[in-house]
This record gives sequence, C-alpha cells and structure tokens, in this order.
Amino acid sequence: MSIAVVTIILFLALTLLITEKVPVDLTAIGLMVALAATGILTPAEAVAGFASPAVLTVAAMFLISRGMIRTGAVGFIAQRVIDLSRGNTGLAMLMVLLIVALSSAFINNTPVVVLFIPIVLSLSCELGFSPSKFLIPISYASILAGTSTLIGTSTNIIVSDLSARRGFGPLGMFELTVVGVPIAVAGIGFLLYAAPRLMPSHRMPVCEMKNGRSKRYLAELSVPKGSPLVGLGAGRAFAKQHPGIEVLELIRYSHIFYPDRDAVTIAPDDLLLIKGSAADLVEILHSDSIELPMAASGFDFEAGENNSIVLELIIPPQSSLVGSRLQESRLYRDENVHIIAIQRSGLHYTEQKLQDVRLKNGDILLIWCPESHLEQLRAETDLIIVEDVHHELVHKHKARMAFGIFSAMILTASTGLADIMLCAMAAVLLMLLTGCLQLRDAYRGIQGNVLLLIVGTFALGAAMEKTGASTYYAGLFIDLLSGSSPVVVLVGIMLLTSLSTQLLSNNATAILILPIAISAAMELGVNPKAFIVAVCLGASACFATPIGYQTNLLVYGPGGYRFGDFLKLGIPLNLIVLLLGSLLIPVFWPL
Repeated sequence: MSIAVVTIILFLALTLLITEKVPVDLTAIGLMVALAATGILTPAEAVAGFASPAVLTVAAMFLISRGMIRTGAVGFIAQRVIDLSRGNTGLAMLMVLLIVALSSAFINNTPVVVLFIPIVLSLSCELGFSPSKFLIPISYASILAGTSTLIGTSTNIIVSDLSARRGFGPLGMFELTVVGVPIAVAGIGFLLYAAPRLMPSHRMPVCEMKNGRSKRYLAELSVPKGSPLVGLGAGRAFAKQHPGIEVLELIRYSHIFYPDRDAVTIAPDDLLLIKGSAADLVEILHSDSIELPMAASGFDFEAGENNSIVLELIIPPQSSLVGSRLQESRLYRDENVHIIAIQRSGLHYTEQKLQDVRLKNGDILLIWCPESHLEQLRAETDLIIVEDVHHELVHKHKARMAFGIFSAMILTASTGLADIMLCAMAAVLLMLLTGCLQLRDAYRGIQGNVLLLIVGTFALGAAMEKTGASTYYAGLFIDLLSGSSPVVVLVGIMLLTSLSTQLLSNNATAILILPIAISAAMELGVNPKAFIVAVCLGASACFATPIGYQTNLLVYGPGGYRFGDFLKLGIPLNLIVLLLGSLLIPVFWPL
C-alpha cells in the first residue's frame, strides 16, 4: 500500500515538475507536506534535506560562483578573447568554448553562461557571424565540462552525498575526470564541427553602439492598412528604396517570424523589428508605408547628447525579476525606461499584454531609454544588457583575492584535508570578509528555488527507499533487461537517466534514479560505484530540450531558436555521452 501511495505522489510530482503549472519550489514544498501528511515519512524525515551537506555545499557554490564573476576573476579572461581573436571566427569560438568549459568544471555553469552570452553577441557584431551558431554550443560546453569534477555541477555533489550515505563512499574531487574530460573533449570537438553547419543563422538585432556616422538604431514599427508594403516579402521589403534597412523579425499575432528563415509576406497590423540609420528610419516614418506603434510613441531618432537608444535586456536565472509581474517591477516604474515588448521563446508580447506576463528566465525585454540612463542599467545585476560585452564587473581589484580563495578551496578539498562542505563554506566566509562578495549579492545569489527542489526530491528519494519502492522498480527494470550483461544494464541506467533529465531538472533526476541504479547493481552483484557514476553522466546529458537545463533555456530567446534546434546537436551529444560512458566506466570501475 505504501509503495502505491509513493507512486501516486511521484507521478503527481513529475507531472507538476514537467508542466510547471505551479513553481518548482512550491512543488517541492508540496512533496514534503504530502509525504509527512500521509505518514510515509515523519516530519523530521521530510525536512531532513535542509541539513544535508549536499544542499549546503550547493548553496555555497552558488555564492562562490557569484563572487568569482562579480570580481572579474573570470571576466578578464573573456575580454582577452575579444582582444586576441579579431577577424578569426573559428579561433574566437574555440577559445570561448574552452574557457566556458574550463570555468564550468570548477564553478556553477549558469553564471558562466550568463557572462558569455553577451560576449558571443558582441563577437558576432565584430566578426560578422550569426550568434545563433554558437549560443547553444556554449550552453552545451558548460554542461559537458561540469561532469569532469565533483564541484562542476550540483548534481555531482548531491550524488556524492547520497553515495556516502548508502555506504559506498563519496566521490573524489577529480574521480569523475577520467571519464568527464574525454567526453567533454569529444563533445566540444563535435560542437565546433557541427554547430556552424546545423544551427540556424539569425542576425543579431542589437550590436554594440557605434559612435560614428554609421550608428544604427533598432526600431519596432507597425504596418498600417493600405501600406504599400502589404504583400511584399518581409526580407526584401525595403531593399529597393532603403537598402540600408534590415528587417530582422516579423511579429504577427504574438508569433515571431525570421525573414532569413521563414518565407512570410507582410500583412496589415504586422510589427516589423528593423535596424537602420536614423536618416533612413526618419524618412520611412514620414511615408505612409510604416508607423510607430503606440508602445513606442515619443521615440526620438534624432542625434544629440540625450538621444534615445533601443536595447534588449535578458532576464538571467538569478534575477529577482523572475516570477514577478512586469507591471509590479521597479523596471516598469522607472520613468526613464519605456518597455516596448517582451520576447519569449518565439512569442512576442506587446505593451497591451504586459499586465498578464510573469517574467521567466531567458525572457528578452525590448526597451528604449535615454542614452544617459545606460550606465544605471549596466549596474543592474538583475539584467543582462545585450549590447554590453558583459555585466558591469565591480571590485575588480579583488579578482586576485577571489581567485586565491577559490584555488585554496579546490586544493584543500581535492587533497582531502577537509570536507568539501566545510571548504566551500569557509571560502564563502573569506569572500565576504575580504569584500570579494557583498552580503546583498550573497543573498541574491542563493537560488532558493533550486535548493528547495533538491530538499523536496531528497524527501521523495528517502520515501522510495523507506517503503521499498526503489527496490521494487529496480526489480522491474532488471526484469526488462533479464539475461542482459551488466554493461547493457549500465547503459540502460544511463539512457533512463538521460531521458528523464530532458524533462526534469538534473538534480531531481539523479535523486530519483540513483536508488534504482544502486538496487539494480546490488541485484546483479556488480560494483555499485559504476552505476553511481553512470547516473552522474546520464543526469548531466540534458542536451535534447531547452527545458532540460536552465542554461539551455537562457540561450533559447537570444538565439531565436526553435525547440527542434536543440535536437540537432542534442541527440548526437546524448549518444556521444552514452557511447563513451559505456566504454570508459567499466574500465575505471570494473563491474
């Protein structure tokens, strides 16, 4: 009976986590309440995850990552990419992917990807390539490299903690390196070869501002009824009379079409996102073919010290704006900022619909503001300005200090002088005491929804173990693969974990699958550590969907991607992980 109750709770939790009908942190709290209310777990057992070393270590790593980013300890390397690779796209992207991979092996990869999105966008303007060719690859490179060390991803930390609890010992700092590095090298090599060929080639709407005569502006214009543009192809609408104007996007009924990809003709009431010089824009606005929508009334293209500029702002995962209504945010109330529209994964919301929009990770805000207000926006940690090279990095003189603290943490933890949780918490304390991390940034850097999800799924994992559900499902899994060799079962575990992580978070997947994997290994009488490593690799192989990992979702909007674009590179990468994992794991952890 208890197994049936846990199964029902598991099914409901999976449904809510996949559909996100309610926030994931609320689902996690509901899990703990349900398991305690049904008597499956005691109240103390239900909330025991809050005291888990893994949760505290993950929280500390969030803060260490924020300190490393905000002091510029990583950012100065990124700037060197721009300085050293001018004119050579291939070299620039190789350097970017390698730096992203190296950084992500030791710090949380979300802030690394947040840092490099505007760098790639800036490089695309300077070197003349499409950023959509490389935004998915930087997300994938960060995920691949995260499997190489214990602290590369929170999933490895959680699996290590669960392994120690079950008596199989924790994972060493570099224990996963022997399989993680070959997989990362093979994956990055594949990305460098395949991404330019398989990824779409969308142009970048906003590039770095140029102060010369060739300065170009981004504008969103509407097509009135009776316009001579009606019926023309969007990509060539202005080619004859205004060849300097580019049509970047056509918005119709909230849906976005890209003229370089979609064969679409202009219809009345369409919105066109175009880029051109002030002279060209003013000239077409004086014609009958186009007009400013009400959302952008008052916009001034005239040159001058206080002229307005149009920017795209990306909402990063750690932003306090995530989950809030736009109209309730301080950005909306800022009298110097006028929000024209919101773009979300191929959808477009105009001002008339803003009151219904709750901001999500990866949303893009199209705004205009006085150029004099730009510095204030740069200082915002809740936003990424697309035209900037990267976040405004503060306390750069603390970069060496931050790097020294971080290096000491790695050395101490990897040599076994102290527990990884103690090392991480000590590193946070030192960063706060030395000023590398401000206390207000520390509170904002703790991703509470992720930690709550970990705690909630810890409770579910404990319930599955206590009721015998994990052993029961392991038996069913073994029955499906009856007569197969341990290697086949190992691959099956990796495949099951990889498929699950495309829909669930990798942390939740690891916690749910690990008890099944260990039970399967025990029934087969083989080394459980091999199956534990397989769960680590499978849980991080979340390449095939944008919702599998938050860095995928973060690049979804800026790259103008479709859901299927993730499959083009994601499925081959999943196969690379499965193939190399099945070959390497039995070598280093004999079955």
